[in-house]
Amino acid sequence: MKTKPSVLSISVVIPHLNQRSGLLRCLAALDAGTRAANQIIVVDNGSSHPPDDICAEFEGVRLVHQPAPGPGLARNLGVARSTGDVLAFIDADCIPAHDWLATAEQAMGDPDVGILGGNVGIEYDDPNRLTVLEAYESIFAYRMDRYIARQGFTGTGNLVVRRNVFDQVGAFAGMSLAEDRDWGQRATKLGHRIRYCPDLKVLHPARQSFSELRAKWDRQIAHDTQGCITWRDHLRWLGKAMALSVSPLAEIPRIATCSRINGWRNRLLAFGGLTRIRLYRAGRMIQFFVGMDADHIVRRWNRSDAS
Repeated sequence: MKTKPSVLSISVVIPHLNQRSGLLRCLAALDAGTRAANQIIVVDNGSSHPPDDICAEFEGVRLVHQPAPGPGLARNLGVARSTGDVLAFIDADCIPAHDWLATAEQAMGDPDVGILGGNVGIEYDDPNRLTVLEAYESIFAYRMDRYIARQGFTGTGNLVVRRNVFDQVGAFAGMSLAEDRDWGQRATKLGHRIRYCPDLKVLHPARQSFSELRAKWDRQIAHDTQGCITWRDHLRWLGKAMALSVSPLAEIPRIATCSRINGWRNRLLAFGGLTRIRLYRAGRMIQFFVGMDADHIVRRWNRSDAS
């Protein structure tokens, strides 16, 4: 039976950009969950076909529009239009577990918990026969536990935060920064602890092509290179690029023992995918080192890849 709490209210915020089928599945999963959202706000970020009809299928879903590009700005508008004590962020192409909001509510029952980073798994077309990208991303993508422990942030595709904490940290950045990393690191610097919650689960589809993955890393590398100011920064950047080109060999033990995938075929696929994308990243970093315009890459944001 679906329940609502007597104390905490939860607003779910979903940025959307040309992901109609994904949004439909996301909203259907929320609707079927064991704990109802008090409010669901979908923020369309300039879709060619806005999802008015999809949102109208579900009770309690409000659609608003943010014409300025960028998922961070879309989330900010969603927060501004929300009323919940707790904000639950999820991407339009993600599928929350049936107990996603129930788990969030239970965790937030501890007054010392202000920010939760959840577990993001890969959705498979055929679990018995993974694609290269499914195998690769199962091991190397969306590792929120590592992001929290090592870099002080978690992804916004599965993020739960108290409203008063969000207000203290401030809004998400626009496209000039990696908004999830920037927000999380600002929160950490203010003394807020981001807790990893493995039971707070969503599934994310693997990218369909290496071009999508390359576009993602182009944006990330462009954001990172903007921090290179001194000649020492540039030398460290070049050293990291060189190390990255040989790093797949160091990942063999991790690939061989990772519990997220099974079978040597899938592990070999993961190694092949890892090698291909890390060589690409190393080459791209060297291009930036010799003068490629990082601002151009950031401005060339892929309007069909909002997640």
